[in-house]
Amino acid sequence: MTEEKKLANLIRYTLSSVAQLYAPDHAGVSLVEEDGVRYLHFGTPWVQGGMRLDDPYGIEIEYLQQMMMWMLFNPQPAHIVQLGLGAASLSKFCWHQFPDSKVTSVELQQAVIDICRSGFALPPNDERLNVVAMDAMDFVLNPANHGTVDILQVDLYDAHARGPVLSSLEFYEACAQCLTPDGLITVNVFCDYPEHQHHLGLMEQAFHAVAWLPEVHDSNIVAIGFKHASAIDFSELSLRAEQIQQQTGLPAQTWVGGLQTWMQEHST
Repeated sequence: MTEEKKLANLIRYTLSSVAQLYAPDHAGVSLVEEDGVRYLHFGTPWVQGGMRLDDPYGIEIEYLQQMMMWMLFNPQPAHIVQLGLGAASLSKFCWHQFPDSKVTSVELQQAVIDICRSGFALPPNDERLNVVAMDAMDFVLNPANHGTVDILQVDLYDAHARGPVLSSLEFYEACAQCLTPDGLITVNVFCDYPEHQHHLGLMEQAFHAVAWLPEVHDSNIVAIGFKHASAIDFSELSLRAEQIQQQTGLPAQTWVGGLQTWMQEHST
């Protein structure tokens, strides 16, 4: 992330003109509202997620939108798992958009779950939504979860957001074990260069194929991993992207373009 971007984040977080809503009972978790968007912070300037107040089930932040690129390959997953709740954008969107899917969200801090319920419109647990307070590593290592997940979304960062909290070969291999035979994983890789390639390289060792979209937000790269992969028909993906855009408003055509760019750059 550039120094200018870091400074802009710090200024936005501290300006007295911005309405700040602190949550003293939630272990340093705080909310900041600006231009109709409520942002989640873990007591630092780093944004951990956001929600547009007039669209609580939408996905406001671009890299989080990119985490949904698995929709190009699986339009109706039976079980979606989110590791790292953030502001619950992905969990809410999946619960809302996929009424036939089970959604499990794993978050280490109960305080984050509580603030998502009180400040970010996260619904209570029901027969389809299960938000649990536990360590993501424990979840993926549990044999009971192996072979049960169609889609795994990973966005694991602490308050300082210097790099992924969990990013080891053991972790990614356990993630792969959790997936069904045709399962997919999307991962947000946020760090300074040259660390991106280190994390992506670990994913490449654990999955049959890995691709990623161009960087956004001055350091976020979203990768997709395939437990088992086949040839990609980009004309078919483009048709699916058009349907996704019509149904959800997500910029799915940009995902297709990003994957095509990746393919061109890595085909030699």
